[in-house]
Amino acid sequence: MSDTTSSERPRLLIPGLGGLYASLYEFAETIMRVVAGAALVTHGYSKILNPFGASGMVEGIGLFPGPAGFWSFALSVTEFFGGICIALGLLTRFWSLGAFIVLLVTVYFHWVLQGEGWGGAEKSVIWASVMFFFMIRGANRHSLDARIGWQV
Repeated sequence: MSDTTSSERPRLLIPGLGGLYASLYEFAETIMRVVAGAALVTHGYSKILNPFGASGMVEGIGLFPGPAGFWSFALSVTEFFGGICIALGLLTRFWSLGAFIVLLVTVYFHWVLQGEGWGGAEKSVIWASVMFFFMIRGANRHSLDARIGWQV
Protein backbone atom coordinates (compact mmCIF):
# COMPACT_ATOMS: atom_id res chain seq x y z
CA MET A 1 0.00 0.00 0.00
CA SER A 2 1.08 3.54 -0.66
CA ASP A 3 1.16 6.37 1.83
CA THR A 4 -0.48 8.69 -0.70
CA THR A 5 -3.75 8.52 -2.55
CA SER A 6 -3.95 8.98 -6.30
CA SER A 7 -4.99 12.63 -5.87
CA GLU A 8 -2.01 13.53 -3.67
CA ARG A 9 1.37 14.54 -5.01
CA PRO A 10 4.54 12.94 -3.71
CA ARG A 11 6.39 14.88 -1.03
CA LEU A 12 8.97 17.33 -2.33
CA LEU A 13 12.57 16.66 -1.49
CA ILE A 14 12.92 20.41 -0.85
CA PRO A 15 9.48 21.48 0.46
CA GLY A 16 10.40 25.16 0.26
CA LEU A 17 10.23 24.93 -3.53
CA GLY A 18 6.53 24.01 -3.48
CA GLY A 19 5.39 27.62 -3.65
CA LEU A 20 7.69 28.37 -6.57
CA TYR A 21 6.47 25.33 -8.51
CA ALA A 22 2.84 26.19 -7.83
CA SER A 23 3.30 29.81 -8.88
CA LEU A 24 5.05 28.89 -12.15
CA TYR A 25 2.81 25.97 -13.20
CA GLU A 26 0.42 27.96 -15.40
CA PHE A 27 3.27 30.07 -16.78
CA ALA A 28 5.16 26.92 -17.83
CA GLU A 29 2.01 25.45 -19.39
CA THR A 30 1.36 28.68 -21.30
CA ILE A 31 4.94 28.80 -22.57
CA MET A 32 4.64 25.19 -23.75
CA ARG A 33 1.41 25.99 -25.63
CA VAL A 34 2.83 29.12 -27.26
CA VAL A 35 6.06 27.38 -28.31
CA ALA A 36 4.16 24.36 -29.66
CA GLY A 37 1.84 26.63 -31.65
CA ALA A 38 4.75 28.69 -32.97
CA ALA A 39 6.56 25.52 -34.05
CA LEU A 40 3.51 24.43 -36.01
CA VAL A 41 3.23 27.86 -37.65
CA THR A 42 6.90 27.76 -38.63
CA HIS A 43 6.51 24.27 -40.06
CA GLY A 44 3.26 25.15 -41.84
CA TYR A 45 4.38 28.49 -43.31
CA SER A 46 5.82 27.06 -46.52
CA LYS A 47 2.80 24.78 -46.87
CA ILE A 48 0.27 27.61 -46.59
CA LEU A 49 2.10 29.50 -49.33
CA ASN A 50 1.44 26.51 -51.60
CA PRO A 51 -1.43 24.62 -49.92
CA PHE A 52 -1.66 21.93 -52.58
CA GLY A 53 2.10 21.46 -52.82
CA ALA A 54 2.12 18.51 -50.43
CA SER A 55 -0.32 16.52 -52.60
CA GLY A 56 2.41 14.21 -53.87
CA MET A 57 3.66 13.49 -50.38
CA VAL A 58 0.11 12.83 -49.15
CA GLU A 59 -0.53 10.55 -52.10
CA GLY A 60 2.67 8.66 -51.35
CA ILE A 61 1.54 7.91 -47.80
CA GLY A 62 -1.65 6.34 -49.14
CA LEU A 63 -3.66 6.57 -45.93
CA PHE A 64 -6.45 8.89 -46.94
CA PRO A 65 -9.50 8.31 -49.10
CA GLY A 66 -10.39 11.10 -51.48
CA PRO A 67 -8.29 13.56 -53.40
CA ALA A 68 -4.76 14.16 -52.12
CA GLY A 69 -5.21 17.89 -52.80
CA PHE A 70 -7.90 18.10 -50.12
CA TRP A 71 -5.62 16.47 -47.54
CA SER A 72 -2.69 18.65 -48.57
CA PHE A 73 -4.87 21.73 -48.04
CA ALA A 74 -6.11 20.39 -44.68
CA LEU A 75 -2.49 19.73 -43.62
CA SER A 76 -1.50 23.29 -44.55
CA VAL A 77 -4.41 24.87 -42.71
CA THR A 78 -3.94 22.68 -39.64
CA GLU A 79 -0.25 23.43 -39.29
CA PHE A 80 -0.36 27.15 -40.06
CA PHE A 81 -3.71 28.45 -38.79
CA GLY A 82 -4.00 25.71 -36.17
CA GLY A 83 -0.58 26.68 -34.87
CA ILE A 84 -1.63 30.32 -34.59
CA CYS A 85 -4.79 29.34 -32.72
CA ILE A 86 -2.95 26.98 -30.38
CA ALA A 87 -0.39 29.68 -29.57
CA LEU A 88 -3.19 32.15 -28.81
CA GLY A 89 -5.24 29.56 -26.97
CA LEU A 90 -8.21 29.82 -29.35
CA LEU A 91 -10.22 26.63 -29.94
CA THR A 92 -7.23 24.91 -28.41
CA ARG A 93 -8.72 21.43 -28.11
CA PHE A 94 -10.05 21.43 -31.69
CA TRP A 95 -6.77 22.53 -33.28
CA SER A 96 -4.71 20.29 -30.97
CA LEU A 97 -6.78 17.30 -32.12
CA GLY A 98 -6.05 18.18 -35.75
CA ALA A 99 -2.34 18.61 -35.06
CA PHE A 100 -2.30 15.36 -33.05
CA ILE A 101 -3.72 13.48 -36.05
CA VAL A 102 -1.21 15.11 -38.42
CA LEU A 103 1.64 14.16 -36.10
CA LEU A 104 0.46 10.55 -35.79
CA VAL A 105 0.60 10.36 -39.58
CA THR A 106 4.17 11.68 -39.49
CA VAL A 107 5.04 9.02 -36.91
CA TYR A 108 3.65 6.39 -39.29
CA PHE A 109 5.50 7.96 -42.24
CA HIS A 110 8.90 8.02 -40.53
CA TRP A 111 8.63 4.84 -38.47
CA VAL A 112 6.89 2.52 -40.94
CA LEU A 113 7.11 3.87 -44.48
CA GLN A 114 10.63 5.27 -44.21
CA GLY A 115 11.76 2.45 -41.91
CA GLU A 116 13.51 4.90 -39.59
CA GLY A 117 12.04 3.52 -36.38
CA TRP A 118 12.23 5.51 -33.17
CA GLY A 119 15.16 7.60 -34.38
CA GLY A 120 13.16 8.98 -37.30
CA ALA A 121 9.86 9.35 -35.51
CA GLU A 122 11.09 10.58 -32.13
CA LYS A 123 10.31 14.30 -32.64
CA SER A 124 6.88 13.50 -34.02
CA VAL A 125 6.12 11.28 -31.02
CA ILE A 126 7.16 14.05 -28.63
CA TRP A 127 5.14 16.72 -30.47
CA ALA A 128 2.14 14.39 -30.73
CA SER A 129 2.33 13.96 -26.94
CA VAL A 130 2.32 17.73 -26.46
CA MET A 131 -0.72 18.06 -28.74
CA PHE A 132 -2.43 15.22 -26.86
CA PHE A 133 -1.87 17.14 -23.62
CA PHE A 134 -3.56 20.27 -24.98
CA MET A 135 -6.29 18.23 -26.70
CA ILE A 136 -7.25 16.86 -23.28
CA ARG A 137 -6.35 19.84 -21.07
CA GLY A 138 -7.44 22.70 -23.31
CA ALA A 139 -6.00 26.12 -22.70
CA ASN A 140 -5.53 27.66 -19.27
CA ARG A 141 -6.66 31.09 -18.08
CA HIS A 142 -3.92 32.75 -20.15
CA SER A 143 -5.72 32.16 -23.44
CA LEU A 144 -8.36 33.55 -25.75
CA ASP A 145 -10.56 30.58 -24.86
CA ALA A 146 -10.59 31.81 -21.26
CA ARG A 147 -11.22 35.43 -22.30
CA ILE A 148 -14.15 34.38 -24.47
CA GLY A 149 -15.38 32.14 -21.69
CA TRP A 150 -15.83 28.86 -23.52
CA GLN A 151 -13.90 25.90 -24.87
CA VAL A 152 -14.65 23.08 -27.26
